Amino acid sequence: MGLQPLEFSDCYLDSPWFRERVRAHEAELEKTNKFIKELLKDGKNLIAATKNLSAAQRKFAHSLRDFKFEFIGDAETDDERYIDASLHEFSNFLKNLEEQREILALSVTETLIKPLERFRKEQLGAVKEEKKKFDKETEKNYSLLEKHLNLSAKKKELQLQEADNQVEQNRKHFYELSLEYVCKLQEIQERKKFECVEPVLSFFQGLFTFYHQGYELAKDFNHYKMALQINIQNTRNRFEGTRSEVEELMNKIRRNPQEHKRANHFTMEGYLYVQEKRPAPFGSSWVKHYCMYRKETKKFSMIPFEHRSGGKVGDAELFVLTYCTKRNADTIDRRFCFDLEASDRPGVPVTMQAFSEEDRKLWMEALDGKEAVRIIFKTLFYSAQLDKIGFTIIKKCISAVETRGINDQGLYRVVGVSSKVQRLLSLLMDSKTCNEVDLENSVDWEVKTITSAMKQYLRSLPEPLMTYELHGEFIVPAKSGSPESRVNAVHFLVHKLPEKNKEMLEILVKHLANVSKHAKRNLMTVANLGVVFGPTLMRPQEETVAAIMDLKFQNIVVEILIENHDKIFKTLPDATFPEPISMSVSPPNAPPRQSRRQGQRIKRPLAVYNLCLELDDADSHSSPREDTPTGSMDSLSSQSPTPAFSSSPPGLLDGNHLFMNSGDLAGWTTNLSVQSRPSMVSWMNNPSANLAATNAALPTFFFPDPATGTERAVESVAHRKARAVYPCEAEHSSELSFQIGAIFEDVQFSREPGWLEGTLNGKRGLIPQNYVQFL
Repeated sequence: MGLQPLEFSDCYLDSPWFRERVRAHEAELEKTNKFIKELLKDGKNLIAATKNLSAAQRKFAHSLRDFKFEFIGDAETDDERYIDASLHEFSNFLKNLEEQREILALSVTETLIKPLERFRKEQLGAVKEEKKKFDKETEKNYSLLEKHLNLSAKKKELQLQEADNQVEQNRKHFYELSLEYVCKLQEIQERKKFECVEPVLSFFQGLFTFYHQGYELAKDFNHYKMALQINIQNTRNRFEGTRSEVEELMNKIRRNPQEHKRANHFTMEGYLYVQEKRPAPFGSSWVKHYCMYRKETKKFSMIPFEHRSGGKVGDAELFVLTYCTKRNADTIDRRFCFDLEASDRPGVPVTMQAFSEEDRKLWMEALDGKEAVRIIFKTLFYSAQLDKIGFTIIKKCISAVETRGINDQGLYRVVGVSSKVQRLLSLLMDSKTCNEVDLENSVDWEVKTITSAMKQYLRSLPEPLMTYELHGEFIVPAKSGSPESRVNAVHFLVHKLPEKNKEMLEILVKHLANVSKHAKRNLMTVANLGVVFGPTLMRPQEETVAAIMDLKFQNIVVEILIENHDKIFKTLPDATFPEPISMSVSPPNAPPRQSRRQGQRIKRPLAVYNLCLELDDADSHSSPREDTPTGSMDSLSSQSPTPAFSSSPPGLLDGNHLFMNSGDLAGWTTNLSVQSRPSMVSWMNNPSANLAATNAALPTFFFPDPATGTERAVESVAHRKARAVYPCEAEHSSELSFQIGAIFEDVQFSREPGWLEGTLNGKRGLIPQNYVQFL
């Protein structure tokens, strides 16, 4: 049962039951006061914990932002760039979330803590003061009454009347105070219901707003998250393929290291111990050196290097070799030794010690010493050729696959039994039995056997279908440039292939495009086909780890061929290639899209490559960006999203990636200049003079920059045409939707910062300024 109401009439009776009811009301208010004090304490602890959590989250975000993945080789794939930039994006996400959390912490103080403290001090404090007055007046009233009643009746009438008047006046004052106190008690009992709950409601409203903002952030982040999952899956798939290739190469080299020595400028290289003579009586010491020798010039280089001393490289010593002789065992107390003599120090031999007798023989052979062994290199013989039989094999296999197994899951990924594959391949490559093999109707040959035989045939060609000569040039556009420039470069290079190679490649790529159209059932997307056929069509001339690291770029080239096969094979490339391809290892910057709705978050995916954006930028959370990697978005989905990249300006390679092989070491020790790329690279990297001339001819106007208050130059674009270099989906009726290559008429600056106005297909609307290129 609740509290009993306090009747005003009871104030005049002041009965024991009235006093009990007053005490019950007072106890309830005291309980309310304690509750509010405890709630305020917990609320302040909550704010402190929220601030600590926010600080920890921000520190975590800074740790994510400051780390950068290094990569092997001289460039990254789009997927790797996406993954590399993901930590920065996660950091941005947490930063945006913590900004909302700070708003929540501030709102807790303003909406919960301060109102409750004000109610406790002003309202409950006032009741306490009233209670003190009431208790004091009660004591005074009844003390005076007792004193008055103790007066003797023998007192004079005037004195008694004066005492009666005083008691009556005091009683009226007591009743007045009692009425006010009772009124105040009941008022506070009613007031606390909304004065206490309303701040709590406001707190929860702020909490709900925070969670809603988090939901909106997650919603905006969802597009990027899905894209990143696909990038991770693609990178994992490429890793699996690369790992198997690396392990295979490692096992080959383990079985026969000499057979797989890398081709470089040196006839022989490796570690030798060099005897360094000291003045008497100190004798001599043996110091390990990395030695390199070129037979053509007779130049011998030595670099002291000790693994146990931190791996510091000493000063190189270079001399011209005069002769080399073997040291007999009776002339020195060490084994595997031989002497060298330099042309600038005649008569002063340098004694060296090899690691083994076999190693010494190899050095003696290379240095034209007295003892020699000949290094036997493995020669591969190929029976597969790009002849009539070869074309027949490919066409028969493709026809059988498209007839019988176009929807088989894991087509070209599932491997056939090796013995069956070899048997089928031997039958197909024999001109007598080739035409007799029926692949389309025979149950003797499984689809996986046919696909494995076709891949084995392509691998057995003396030269890969895309040739050793053009291998490096095909890799270049896959490592950099915009999507359009990549396609144009591959288009140009395909038409440089020998006619038979191009014809065979066209047949195969057309088939692979058909396979990818059935990806919903066979699960072989363009990216998966690139993983399978990249090493097959673009086999490197030399098996090295560096070549294996380029497998991912070979896969991208195959993806470009499949996605653009009609353009590449059915049209001729331009005589000149207008767009330069950047060789920068830095990821290209994605165009940030300016928000037109201040204070609102538009549903755009967050930035991926724009590493110029700082976490401390106040507007970073309100300017989402859009970017999608080329040829890598379809391993989890049968539909490939539209690519959207901008080419980055040419930059220098990091020095850490230049010093990669012994050839570089040779250049370092002999002061050789770094050779330039082949003509294809220089041709693609020529800057466009026409673009500079066009920019120079444009009139310039000045607009105040709102951020700095200074004036900035803006080119006049009135009545000009522009071409879309990125796709865009309109988010508002005033915006235009368009695809790459769309041509806009009558392009002008808009009043909206970062936006243009233009006409497309008779419709006029807004265009993001950094999504177009002026013509």
